Amino acid sequence: MIILAGDIGGTKTELAIFDSAEPKMPKFEMRFVNKEQASFEAMLKHFLKLSNESVQYVCLAVAGTIVNGRCHMPNIAWVLDEQAIQKTLDVEHIKLINDLEATAHGMLTLSSDKIMVINAGIPNPTGNLALIAAGTGLGEAILFRAGQDLDKQHYQIAASEGGHVDYAPHNALEMALLQCIWSKFGHASWERVVSGSGLANIYEFLYEFMALSENTAEPSQMNAQIMSATDRGAAIFQAAQSEESPLSIQAINIFIENYGAAAGNLALKALSTGGLYIGGGIAPKLTDYFTNGTFMQEFTNKGRFSDMLKNVPVKLILEPKTALLGAAVFAIRHRF
Repeated sequence: MIILAGDIGGTKTELAIFDSAEPKMPKFEMRFVNKEQASFEAMLKHFLKLSNESVQYVCLAVAGTIVNGRCHMPNIAWVLDEQAIQKTLDVEHIKLINDLEATAHGMLTLSSDKIMVINAGIPNPTGNLALIAAGTGLGEAILFRAGQDLDKQHYQIAASEGGHVDYAPHNALEMALLQCIWSKFGHASWERVVSGSGLANIYEFLYEFMALSENTAEPSQMNAQIMSATDRGAAIFQAAQSEESPLSIQAINIFIENYGAAAGNLALKALSTGGLYIGGGIAPKLTDYFTNGTFMQEFTNKGRFSDMLKNVPVKLILEPKTALLGAAVFAIRHRF
């Protein structure tokens, strides 16, 4: 069984060929920058031509909501449709799944060296799991425990669009951040704060806020460099790493605080006493920030439920291709 698996995000696309006999080892893989592609279909055809493989199943993990086999991606002007892809590739078995659903399938197969423990907690072996992942956008998923057999992991995986629910500030500075996002976008969602573009929004807000109070120590040349960068989130991270940008360091700290708050909200909604996982491309680059206590402080800062959240295991996924692997795993298990 030869599978074309894909992880289609707002910025990049990972495609790979898997053989069901070796589901964790792709036979051929490539990465594409989305904005450089003529179209999604042209990219698929180009990849298959280069792979020189004849595939039987295509499973694509997509950063967006899928309704009746169709997805209008929110962070790029692509519309993916199972029937259109079927005609383009002349392959009978096509399935689009949410990228967080794919990540959930993939993370359940990862070895311990691909996972970093942020909080050991006291796991409930019959409890639900939850997954939150910030990248270009913010995704969330819940893994509902199905059955009570402790020797087998059975979960019903449900994707969501929880990243687009209303943002909730929890201090005076974040109230001002909320006002800034409102005025800029007309709606303030968690994704506007906890994502790559969200990090850029925080930095931009801080620079403007500090400038108003004439209290900024940020070099104007550094600000110009960050604001003109193609990927502002990456530029902020690099500037913080070099310690050349005080506001970049502050922006990342606020980002981590809000990531923890959003994750804690999800853990409560999912009642994920079995554990909460952090996925996405940003977290592995910021492991020092995730382990310095700030994330867990905000994760557990939930009033009367703080003690319960202290017992929730929190783990960070280090494997960057978990969603890609999960798409292949889904195809092998479900054979749609």
